[in-house]
Amino acid sequence: MKSLKCALSGIKKLDNALAEETQRRLDNLTKPQGSLGRLEDLAKQVVEITKNRNPKLTRKVIFTMAGDHGVVEEGVSLFPREVTPQMVYNFLNGGAGINVLARHMGARVVVVDAGVACDLNPYPALIVKKVGYGRNL
Repeated sequence: MKSLKCALSGIKKLDNALAEETQRRLDNLTKPQGSLGRLEDLAKQVVEITKNRNPKLTRKVIFTMAGDHGVVEEGVSLFPREVTPQMVYNFLNGGAGINVLARHMGARVVVVDAGVACDLNPYPALIVKKVGYGRNL
């Protein structure tokens, strides 16, 4: 409890002094203004929390949650259900687009089976937190 109180006492109110400057910087990037949506809000928040105009984020993680849904039976899904396990294994083996982006930004990809419609083969890096088997309920 003492360490929690210590941690809580270190949390200060956000200083919005850098918010406008950060927004101007984001607006001057080669992209349509506001096109990154919530990501721009998060970028401003990180600057405000760290009080650093160019914060370096370390230990970045991309959580990739995998699951199936019943929509595939309605014929409106782009891919059949059998593609989901293939994609999960592709994530785990570093061959998907998200893996390329993660390598580019120095992030780790964490893959979670949250509802794939079958039991996947055991894999050291796979986290299984299945809430169901992705079927119509």
